[in-house]
Amino acid sequence: MRKLPPLNALRAFESAARHLSFRLAAVELGVTPTAISHQIRLLEDICAQPLFFRRPRPLRLTEAGNMLFPVLRGGFDSFTAAFAALCETPHQVLRVTTPNAFASRWLVPRLPLWQEAQPEIALEIIGTDRTLSLESGEADVAIRYSRSMPDGCAGQELFRDTYFPVCRPHLLAAGKPLATPRDIYRLPRIHYDWMKIDPETPTWRHWWSKARALEPGLPHDAETCRLSFREEAHAIAAVLAGQGVAICSDVVLAPELEAGELVKAHELSLPGLGYYLLHRPDHPRKRVIALFAEWLRSVV
Repeated sequence: MRKLPPLNALRAFESAARHLSFRLAAVELGVTPTAISHQIRLLEDICAQPLFFRRPRPLRLTEAGNMLFPVLRGGFDSFTAAFAALCETPHQVLRVTTPNAFASRWLVPRLPLWQEAQPEIALEIIGTDRTLSLESGEADVAIRYSRSMPDGCAGQELFRDTYFPVCRPHLLAAGKPLATPRDIYRLPRIHYDWMKIDPETPTWRHWWSKARALEPGLPHDAETCRLSFREEAHAIAAVLAGQGVAICSDVVLAPELEAGELVKAHELSLPGLGYYLLHRPDHPRKRVIALFAEWLRSVV
């Protein structure tokens, strides 16, 4: 049976020897310098000899410390590599949380392309408008929709979307975009609420404000909509049913726009927000996350 010193004492010594500082070792391991000193004293008692020259400063390793340090450093490096390889095993599922609309309308239809590109990496898609905690492990990665990079996580911007009026082709003359904003006024308009209050939210109010700069004298009640919904999905369903025109994202409605089931009602557009792929800075599966991010950008 192996007889080893306490693991905490070995970790404290390896970190202090690497930094040549009890203070920096304490920061790395999330303890106090006093705790580091105590663990190293314990190890020195077991070895029956000092491992550091503490005076005069700076801190230096003794001959015994120089013998022990490379062995421990190599061992901890081997542990790290082994666990990283274990975490990268293909059978482990990558849990991805995304907004509901993005999951159902953009991501899910493209999943066969992921399975074709990476058949050994399984995904679990968690579609929710609730913000799940990456720190607590509720998901491995999050696709968040935001005007700028969210704080507190590592990540990258994937792409941004654009908003414009969309509807069924039969509502337009010859199925082509209308020539003027006044033509849009003659169509039944559909509104849906946004979950977050944002002064730049791409809604009918902002679209008409931009339209008036191009065509003064538009009716004052242009912002009034015949149908209004709390949920974006319900507004999209109404648009697909041919009930009117709504300001929608070209990313969320990409399948219908590509198939010609929906078309632009007018060329005037509004800038949207960004889709960001986020993960913990210390996540052990960064290689898989990088593959997923690269794939997402490739299938826009």
